[in-house]
This record gives sequence, structure tokens and C-alpha cells, in this order.
Amino acid sequence: MSAEPIRYFDRYKQTVETEQIYGEKWLRWAYETAPGRLTVWLAARRAWFSKWYGWKMNQGEASAEASGLVKLLRVMFGAGNSSNRILPFIAKYNVDVDEFAKSAFDYRTFNEFFYRALKPAARPIADGETVAVFPADGRHLVFPNVDTADGFYVKGAKFTLVELLGDAALAGQFAGGSMLISRLCPVDYHRFHFPVAGVPGESRLINGWLYSVSPIALRRNVRCLVENKREVTLVESPQFGTVAILEVGATNVGTIRQSYVPGRVVAKGAEKGFFAFGGSCVITLFQPGRLTFDADLVAQSEQQIETYARMGDRLGEAP
Repeated sequence: MSAEPIRYFDRYKQTVETEQIYGEKWLRWAYETAPGRLTVWLAARRAWFSKWYGWKMNQGEASAEASGLVKLLRVMFGAGNSSNRILPFIAKYNVDVDEFAKSAFDYRTFNEFFYRALKPAARPIADGETVAVFPADGRHLVFPNVDTADGFYVKGAKFTLVELLGDAALAGQFAGGSMLISRLCPVDYHRFHFPVAGVPGESRLINGWLYSVSPIALRRNVRCLVENKREVTLVESPQFGTVAILEVGATNVGTIRQSYVPGRVVAKGAEKGFFAFGGSCVITLFQPGRLTFDADLVAQSEQQIETYARMGDRLGEAP
């Protein structure tokens, strides 16, 4: 199954598309061969690997004043000017430059381009106090009742809320509730937002590994989502009760940066933070009876088919 093309449903085109996977050849080797899985276990899942790659993606043009040693180290570790990757990336993956808040030529490093801001008009927020929205661009799966779902990504492959949240009492609040898994590809907009209005608390870190959350990896082992580093934020919403938002780190995405102010009221669609380089994931949990997902999302998810949708678009409504 894992060798098959990865397909998803495009909510806007109303068609099934084949995903163009960033680094597909390496990912298939890493997660579908014995030597590759050993390499992941020894290196790729560990924080130092992602820190090294993140350092590469943060390298700009070396200044004239840089010491000879610094320049030598950059050559030895393959850390040239990462901004040289930006235009080829835009061309290969057909990224819409008209959405960018600033010119593609103004980003000093690839990482700066990667977590770029967009023009406000590029992501309109669906109207209605009782309407929840997607917290991020990406490919999404929804589960109206997380306890009775057949599986996540693959039938029979599941994890528990206790494993996900790292807190049995908190997991009890969401037992029988609904879950949204939003998988971000490297080509996606990588800032995440609040799906509902409310008052967010402090984010809580759950440390862990940094396995890939690519579709290739998740279809082989969905437990990556509960073994990876992640942050949990609870939002108290008048319409939706307590909503849990989890940002999940991944290979080459060791940094999750929160930009909101805990305890301050946020509007639906307000920016919450951003990921540094790589694919990543946002998981949103609603308590039982607090959200009815839109029917098209449920229909696709029942077949383990993700739906592509953008941040700010309608996710569902409070009954």
C-alpha cells in the first residue's frame, strides 16, 4: 500500500489529485527499506539532525567579514546561501507568489521564506460565530467520534487520547469527541491559526522524537504523531467549550514557535504561531457534541482520503 501514489481530494477543484511529495525518493527509502528505517532510528528522528538541517536552511549569503574558519565550516557542512533554493522551489511546486506579504526576492534565507506571512486577503475567514475554521493549510482528516473511528490514515491504525495529550484527566474531557488532523506539506503556508474565537492558555511542551509526518511515514506508522515532540494549547470558547490544539514537530521541524499572548482573547483565524522548515502537523480536538464537521469532509475521511483545504475555510459548526 505504501508504494502506491498518495492521493487526496481537492475541496476547490472537487477532484482527486496525486500528491507531489517533497523528497519522495529519500522518504520511501527511509521508511520502506530496512537500511532506511535503521537510518531514521539512528539519526533522522533525533533533535540534532533537525537542528543541523535547520541551521542549513537559516544560512544566508556569507558576509565579506566572515572568518575563514566560518566559511570553511559552511563548505564542510554543505551550508551555502539557502536563499538560492527559494526560486527553484517556487517554480517546481507552483507556489502562488501573489499571496506573499513581501516579494520572493526579499527573503534572506530559505527558512524565512518557508514560514512567510501572507497578505490578509489571501486567507479570508469564514463568517459566523458558530462556524469553526481550519487552523492551517494542508490535507485534512476528520473524525466525528475519535473513540469509534476505524483508524487514522489506515484502518486499524490508531492511538489513544491519553497517548496524544500525555494527560489522562485531560484526555477524559475529550473522550467521544471529534478530531481534526491537518497535515502540512513543505509546499504549504506554514503558519497556524486559531480555529475558533476564545481565550487560549499557556502552551505545554510534550517532548519526543522527530519522525517524519509525511504521508509515506504516517501510513506506515501513525504512532509518529504521539511519539513526536508536540505542544498542547487549550482554548476556552463560548461557542465550542474547551478546544485543544496540538502542533506536532517532525523531521527537520524541531522548532514550533508560538506568537500569541496567553490569557488574551483571540479572534477566530488569528495567528497562533509558525513552524520552521519541513512538513508538520496540527491536531485539533473538540469535546463531545460541540462540533458537527461539514459532510464533505466526513465523506472523504471515512475512506481515509484527506481533503485539501486552506486556513480560514469552513470546517464545521456548533450544533
